[in-house]
Amino acid sequence: MTESIQQSIAVITGGSRGLGKSMALRLAERGVDSIISYHSAASEAQAVLSEIESKGRKCVALRLDASDSSSFGAFSDAVQRALADVWQRRNFDFLINNAGIGVYASLAQTSEAQFDELMKVHLKAPFFLTQTLLPLIVDGGRILNVSSGLSRFTFPGYGAYAAMKGGVEVLTRYLAKELGARRISVNTLAPGAIETDFGGGVVRDDSQLNALIASGIALGRVGLPDDIGRAVVMLLSPESAWINGQRIEVSGGQML
Repeated sequence: MTESIQQSIAVITGGSRGLGKSMALRLAERGVDSIISYHSAASEAQAVLSEIESKGRKCVALRLDASDSSSFGAFSDAVQRALADVWQRRNFDFLINNAGIGVYASLAQTSEAQFDELMKVHLKAPFFLTQTLLPLIVDGGRILNVSSGLSRFTFPGYGAYAAMKGGVEVLTRYLAKELGARRISVNTLAPGAIETDFGGGVVRDDSQLNALIASGIALGRVGLPDDIGRAVVMLLSPESAWINGQRIEVSGGQML
């Protein structure tokens, strides 16, 4: 029988909007159910849930504050309850650490509070949330940590953010090594510039900035959320099973 990702379950943090929303919807089209987390946008999360159900798949939306690691145990308990109640399962297949915030400030102007918030959401959360959820991930499952093209190329104002993403990429390699015995593959997905509401939607809404960034992309345009959603489907497919411990940039060839 041909291996398939159908009937799998993905936990996607930050799944109520932007990249996480596209990931959940594109996976649903391939037969994957989702548990999505949201921070404050409950109505947006409900809309994603309804759209996934309209595609014939199942979805549960759970609140998660990625900046509060003390809440991760309760989130794990909620995931366990959802798995039992909705799917009659004790585990899930894919974890996508996607939740994030944007801070734009030069290194000279970045406050310690901004730095700490970025660290809690972008580095501490993937570390400790993954640790907390590991008992619920099936042997042979997949983990995707979302980084950024900004860990490779530089734009002034994103230094603290990019530093956290660099840490995520190192974490990915260590997770891949340590979880190999369970046949869990771990990779980094690094999006380039994407038209979303991230960081106030500046890339999407500022036409001059959009054109400037597009001029530095080999394929001639800024990315769209579905460019990332489709890449996630590819990286979670059986055909990508031997890719492990890698950083995959999805940027259209930005800043080559």
